[in-house]
Parts: sequence; C-alpha cells; structure tokens
Amino acid sequence: MALIALAADKGSPGVTTAAVALSAVWPRRVLLAEADPAGGDLVYRSAAAHGGPLNPNTGMLSIAATARRGLVPDQLWDHVQPLSGGLEVLVGLGIAEQAAGLAGLWPTLGHAFASLADSPHAAADVIADCGRVSGDTPAVELFPHAALVLLISRTEPEAIARVRDRAAALAGKLHGGSRGAASLGTPMIGVVLIADTGTAGKLASQVNDMLVHAQTGARVVGTIAEDPAGADQLAGRRRGRLDKSLLIRSARKVAADIYQQYGAAWAASAQANQAHQSQHNHPGQMQGHAGAGA
Repeated sequence: MALIALAADKGSPGVTTAAVALSAVWPRRVLLAEADPAGGDLVYRSAAAHGGPLNPNTGMLSIAATARRGLVPDQLWDHVQPLSGGLEVLVGLGIAEQAAGLAGLWPTLGHAFASLADSPHAAADVIADCGRVSGDTPAVELFPHAALVLLISRTEPEAIARVRDRAAALAGKLHGGSRGAASLGTPMIGVVLIADTGTAGKLASQVNDMLVHAQTGARVVGTIAEDPAGADQLAGRRRGRLDKSLLIRSARKVAADIYQQYGAAWAASAQANQAHQSQHNHPGQMQGHAGAGA
C-alpha cells in the first residue's frame, strides 16, 4: 500500500472531485488527506457522518502541533473525520494563511502518510489532494514520499501542454532529470485526464504518445469522465444513484488499473519495510542469526 498524491498545474481541472471519487472506490482502506496549502474544499461541500458539518479545526490544522513533536503514522487517525458516506478524511486548511503553521512539516507529513501503509494496527493507503503545484508550493515536499504522483488535467490543448511541461519539471525535481521513453523514475508520475467518455480512449493514447515523445518520464494512467451531474451527486448537491454515474464508474476503472499495475510492487515494498523495521527493533536477535550463519 502507498501514498498517492494528486495535483494539477493550473486552473480547476477537478483535483478534489477526482481525489474523492478515487478514494470512494479504492480497493483497500484509504485515508483522503486534503493537503492543498491553499485550503481544502470538503468542509464546505460535504457533511460529516453525524449529519452535521465537518469540524474545520480537526485535520491538517490540528495535526500541525502534533507533528512538531514528531509524528507516528497511527496518530493521523486522531485527526480524521468520517464523511456521511463513511469515507475517512483529514480535513484541509481553511485558508492559505494557515499554511504557515505547517512550514517545515510537509516532509514529516509525507513520511507519515507513506508509512501508514505499514501500520500494524490500522494500515491504509493515503490519497492526498495537493491542489495546484505551480510555483514553489510546499505540497511538493510530499512527493518524494509518494509511490505515485497523479497530475489531473482536462483535455483542452493549453491544458495538455501545461501538464506535459509540469510533468517534465516534476521529473527533473524528483528524478534528477528527464528519464526518457524507457526509464521511469520513482515516484512514478502519471496523468489522469478528465474527458468526455466518447473521446477518452483516443485522447489518452494521443496524450500518452506526446508525453513519451517529450521524454517527460510520465504516462497516462487513465481517464475520469467529465460528469457534472456525478460530481454534484458526489458532493451531496444532487440526488441519484452515484454508483451508476459515469464519474464513479470511470474512477473505479482507474483505481483498478492502478492497483493491477502497481499494487503487487507496493505490497512487496511494504513487506520489505516491515522486515527492515523488525530487524531494526530486534538488533540483538538479528546479530545472533548473523553470527550463526557466519
């Protein structure tokens, strides 16, 4: 299991909607973290499990004081609130000015998010909504801890050009340079297109070819349907069978494809980390085995 960070270059391509939709259909337990330094949206658009509003002071804002004293991954659950549908959420900041309280803590949060997968008590993947990453947004400091960074983009020509350039810039920052067509760095950089279902397949193929040709080190990993009605249902603004919406059906396919392609590797990595931690926690025992083997 792993940390998956969602972000966009510019505008409002639907990062929060994509993050909530993917979290809602994720095949394992998942924590949705609103990690946008500009502030979160869920406190304004979603109801808590008890039917009332979410508490804006419990989440990223409350975790800041805890993280300054060190952060054990399981402590994240102390700051989580369930939505009315049961999804567990770490509510984001209220306004951008509150991001000052998290200054210097983003790598600590990234490590905690990634390590939650290895928790022996309450393991979960973390899907982090990081908002826009243009400029020097501190949310980028989460990315080195992620297994996958997903850039969300619409399909207008200018949006595609921006996601290509953003992917190349992130590859330079995270991987130390362009990786070319045959070499992908870690974390993997993926692109998810918000597209009309009738043209999604063709557009995904074209954009993927462009990303490869430009040697961005990124790949298209799927498409999520442009579905305003489904987005309204997801946000609780409209009634209907959400599970039958194009939005959720397409998000379910993206989630399944990601897990089919990367899930085994993430599970192996988690097992390796647990073994390493076990060795670290019992050094005397391991030294004994080494001596016997020698």
